[in-house]
Amino acid sequence: MTESSINLLFSIDNRFVEQFKVTLYSLYQNTSNKNLKIYMLQKELLADHKAIERFCCQLGLSYEPIVIGEENFKNAPVSDRYPATIYYRLLAQEYLPKHLNKILYLDADILCLNDIVPLYQTDMTDYIYAAASHVSDKSITDIVNKLRLNNFEAEGYFNSGVLLMNLEQCRQKIKPQDIMNYISRKGNTLLLPDQDVLNALYGTKTHLIPDEIYNYDARYNMIYFTRSFGEWDLDWVIENTVFLHFCGKDKPWKKDYKGRYAALYKHYQHKVAMLEKEK
Repeated sequence: MTESSINLLFSIDNRFVEQFKVTLYSLYQNTSNKNLKIYMLQKELLADHKAIERFCCQLGLSYEPIVIGEENFKNAPVSDRYPATIYYRLLAQEYLPKHLNKILYLDADILCLNDIVPLYQTDMTDYIYAAASHVSDKSITDIVNKLRLNNFEAEGYFNSGVLLMNLEQCRQKIKPQDIMNYISRKGNTLLLPDQDVLNALYGTKTHLIPDEIYNYDARYNMIYFTRSFGEWDLDWVIENTVFLHFCGKDKPWKKDYKGRYAALYKHYQHKVAMLEKEK
């Protein structure tokens, strides 16, 4: 089925506006369907709201900010690394326009390298979400996560940075009070707060997609290389990986970043800067 448009969801605060632009530009450049509709969940209207509007306008993209307000998730565990905005995707269906049936959520530390249309067309009939796992099944980490979260039936521990959402299923099966109750009971024990909630409550309703294609963790290129017996090298990633995800504390926009894909990120960062000079 051909989608007339692709709905994209982000949730950032004022610190991640420039990174969001890089992610969005890479999406626009590498996706065959240029009819992208951008929705942005935010606690309050971002200080750079107008700059984001201008940037989306330059790319010919629709942009709709959605202000959540101060009260939601005020008692959820937060930190500098995990601000309140990380929780917004859990209840996105409560705030997004009701006519939307599907949306793709992305973190703002991601590069898109290839077409997202095949992922967006994934059959989601029986699932709430589609997501990738960075933890191989039956590994020690996978077992520990399932013990922590008591979700042994899930296919894996899913990373929530790339999340295809079946909004019809979300509206039917996700109850805001269930999430609030879980955070209230388990808040102090959550290691990766929103991700733990997603896995604990909805892991069994999440469709597993391959991480080497749709959520390649840029920290672990040698692990991917070994897993594939040498096939998934740099050339393979550039030709096949859709989302390159810069997980963890080290980020490619920092001057001291020395990861394998630093130059690739700098390339898109430079393209954004050049585009903005044309304003």
